[in-house]
Amino acid sequence: MARAEPRQGAQAPDAGLRPLMSLDLGMTASPGGTPRAPGRLGVPVTAAEALRYLTDLGLWLDERRKQLDAIDQAALAAPDQTDREALTHDITVSMALWKAISDRYELLRVAFDSGRVGPVQAEQLSTLIWGRLDVAPGQGREATRARMPSGAEGTLAVSLPEACRLSDAMASSLRARLALETTGLDVSIRVKAIREGVERIRDQIAMMPLGTAREKAQHELVGTEQRLFDVTERAKRGADVGGFLGPLEIDVAARERDLIIAASRRHESARDAARARELIADLAARGDAIRSLQAQCLQSVSPAPKLAVPDVRALGAVPEDPDAVDALLARLALVGKALDQAHETYARALAERDELTGLVGALDAQVAASPAVSDAERADLAPMRAQLAATLAATPIPLVRARALMAAYQSYVQAVTTNTGRAPR
Repeated sequence: MARAEPRQGAQAPDAGLRPLMSLDLGMTASPGGTPRAPGRLGVPVTAAEALRYLTDLGLWLDERRKQLDAIDQAALAAPDQTDREALTHDITVSMALWKAISDRYELLRVAFDSGRVGPVQAEQLSTLIWGRLDVAPGQGREATRARMPSGAEGTLAVSLPEACRLSDAMASSLRARLALETTGLDVSIRVKAIREGVERIRDQIAMMPLGTAREKAQHELVGTEQRLFDVTERAKRGADVGGFLGPLEIDVAARERDLIIAASRRHESARDAARARELIADLAARGDAIRSLQAQCLQSVSPAPKLAVPDVRALGAVPEDPDAVDALLARLALVGKALDQAHETYARALAERDELTGLVGALDAQVAASPAVSDAERADLAPMRAQLAATLAATPIPLVRARALMAAYQSYVQAVTTNTGRAPR
């Protein structure tokens, strides 16, 4: 089993802040409770808010590392090899979550800079808290896919508060599955923790778009609330509810975890869909311009390149399915490469035409300015120049013939405009 490495300097946001830790700052964090993040994305974080959050987050990270160590040891001691391998996946993700949160905590400490928080630092703190936090356990997409829970594939992109809540949900599920810290624990405390998880699930469902998935989640939530009500009533009557609480804790933690991951995928899919729409608009405009360039090239030179210019509109509208959006982005990348190649090829052909035309004028000026050219040599150049001019005036220009005539004309001009090899007059 992988182990969470100890984190340096986790007890306080900064050594220079320790004298302030005894002050009542209006925020308390229980050892297992998720720290309350200040503000929201785009809203600057004040120095006092940052200090409170860093203090709570440091305590939370230390407690979570101890819990993960205990979970890891319990999983290693599991008698069933099958259960041990099944637990390894979620433990690996939990370790990766802890490491990602710890790394972001260290960046927050740097931005906080012992309380020296100006307008720039305040915005930076807000971005670090509410911006994207990537969690990718394992190496490579296949390894990550094998370890991410509940269908999450690739890198999991969540905010720092979401990552903390996800870590809480997964740790709670693992502790319940391994029967850790439950013996002798007061039933009311466990019921309270389950009720808090149910409320967090309700909040996650409220953020889901209307549709079948939301209706299903609401239906499952009603069933969970009914189970919690039954357990509470049994406990009031003095019945032993230990056998009911464990499975309920596991289900609530798993549902919360799955909803957080689903929300992350929705946000990521929405960003990808917006990016795909921007790419389609850009590639469509580029394609139209390159097709105009293609038509101009076909009319101007012969032989002209013959490359297909793809029309991105043929791919259709941006789909809603996240996997389909990923496939569309891959195809858009191929369309972009094809447009780049077509643009370069047709532009190069037209540039050669312009180069030949410009070179004729330069050679004519060279002949006119050179006193070394005799009348007989000018008489030789005249038909060559006329033939070359007629070729360049043709539509389309025969490039092969134009190149050959230009080479002959240029060679003769260079020979007669220099004195090399001439006999003295």
